[in-house]
Amino acid sequence: MKIKEQLYSLCLSHISTKAAEIKKLIDEAVEAANDETNDSAGDKFESGTGIHQQEIELNVTRMNELSKQKELLDRINPTQKFNTAQLGSLVKTNFGYYFISIGAGQLKVDGTTYFAVSPSSPAGEKLNGKKSGETFVMNGRNFEIESVF
Repeated sequence: MKIKEQLYSLCLSHISTKAAEIKKLIDEAVEAANDETNDSAGDKFESGTGIHQQEIELNVTRMNELSKQKELLDRINPTQKFNTAQLGSLVKTNFGYYFISIGAGQLKVDGTTYFAVSPSSPAGEKLNGKKSGETFVMNGRNFEIESVF
């Protein structure tokens, strides 16, 4: 499996793991709210249920955001090659490798660290449209694009 395909697979795993974590939190909040409904009455019931409802809503929002990331990832063909940095490209700079995909953070493949960044992140925006040999400044450091895959 080629490197971009491995990175893509790791990003899919990242989304699956996060989705499972969020689903568990939603299920726990629903169960806790149901327990309070059966065990409590009055103001305590109202505030406890309200807190659980807020937890559920927060996690549903997180799940929706995760769904958007999955949609973004679905637009990537990991076998496609690029000359300019854009969604789906792997960019080698003098400070490391960046896979423009989703904000999954550091990914390791065969002992090498890659950074999975969203196109809308500060790094993704700086990289977008750049070609080999071009430079940009990020966090006070001068980056040079060494190659785009």
